[in-house]
Amino acid sequence: MSQPRRALSLGVIALTLALAYGVWYAYSVILVALLQEFGWSRSVLAGAFSVFTLVHGEVNPLVGMLCDRLRPLRLMAVGGVALGLALWADSTITEPWQLYLSFGVFTAIAVAAAGWVPALVQVQRDFQDRLGLALGIVSSGVGVGMLLVVPLTQLLIDAYGWRTAFRVLGVICVLWIVPSSLYLLRQPQAPRPAPQPAAAAHESPSNATLAEAMRGSPFWLMLAAFFFGNVCTQTLHVHQVAYLVDQGVAAIVAASVVGVVGAASIVGKTGGGWLSDRVQREYVYAAGIAIMVGAVVALVALAGAPTAWAIYGYAVLLGLGYSATASLMPAMVSDRFGGPHFGTIVGVGLMGAAVGSAIGPWMAGFLFDRTGSYLVAFALAAGCGIAAGAAVWRARVLRLRAA
Repeated sequence: MSQPRRALSLGVIALTLALAYGVWYAYSVILVALLQEFGWSRSVLAGAFSVFTLVHGEVNPLVGMLCDRLRPLRLMAVGGVALGLALWADSTITEPWQLYLSFGVFTAIAVAAAGWVPALVQVQRDFQDRLGLALGIVSSGVGVGMLLVVPLTQLLIDAYGWRTAFRVLGVICVLWIVPSSLYLLRQPQAPRPAPQPAAAAHESPSNATLAEAMRGSPFWLMLAAFFFGNVCTQTLHVHQVAYLVDQGVAAIVAASVVGVVGAASIVGKTGGGWLSDRVQREYVYAAGIAIMVGAVVALVALAGAPTAWAIYGYAVLLGLGYSATASLMPAMVSDRFGGPHFGTIVGVGLMGAAVGSAIGPWMAGFLFDRTGSYLVAFALAAGCGIAAGAAVWRARVLRLRAA
């Protein structure tokens, strides 16, 4: 594939992720709309998102296994159709169980089929030479989704209601994801990666199967980092809008914070990915964790007197910090297990991320319902961020010892 086509493929995949995960992050504003219309508790509403993330994570190993055998873009095209249908079904809910089934199960499966794992495997095959930067570029599409899809969803909710917002998102997903994936399918296929000589900053990938990878400490440390990192980030992503609204911030302003997080994450993912190709990725990851924990502290400090500069300053911190954890984890897995079973192995890792993404928001909603405050939940989120950084640093120590 020529260089212009390689660059084009990154842009196309990034926009697909913008839509798929724009739906994911738009739930933070949909949660507020559902709270106002139905009066369901925050733990019930956050629980639907927790089911979504669990189902998304549980199917990721299957998606990864399929990607190891098929062209990932085929799954993305099918996922685009499924996502449109699922979002339309979301617009018809009237009871919590319907929200859990439609959004929590069907939409989650569709996002997984159209989303991160197929994108990872496709990029990992095509961009072995600059994997960190390539993953940073495509994962920045998630930031684009936060920047554009979340505020668009809030505008649609304000103008036409949340049901119409779901339907419009569904139509947009079908109209972009399906034809763009089919277009890339017609491009020449890159050969599957083989182990490469070790670079100065990274470990050489192996041909290890999932069972072989699970026998070593690096796999479990990566899984722990996926889990604890997502407890921290998803607690903030899901509850930040409700928290800011509780502090007296207008809903549209609170929704714009999600967009700023997305914009900052574009810089963080692209810049962090570029940097991780030149230094040890663990250094970049540790810096991201430090910034993310700082974002938790900044959000707590907003209580009572949220000023515009403080709100958007928090958003920039979260965008920069979370972006490093989101885009670098798959690259670090590829450094260690980047052979023909990469899709399956990273899919299992993302299953751990999904469990963290489910526990964090639900835990925060549960604690808020019991205490009337997010303080304990945010403190636990910060602790989990530190635990993720410690796991990655321990994996680095083992890698250097082995070298």
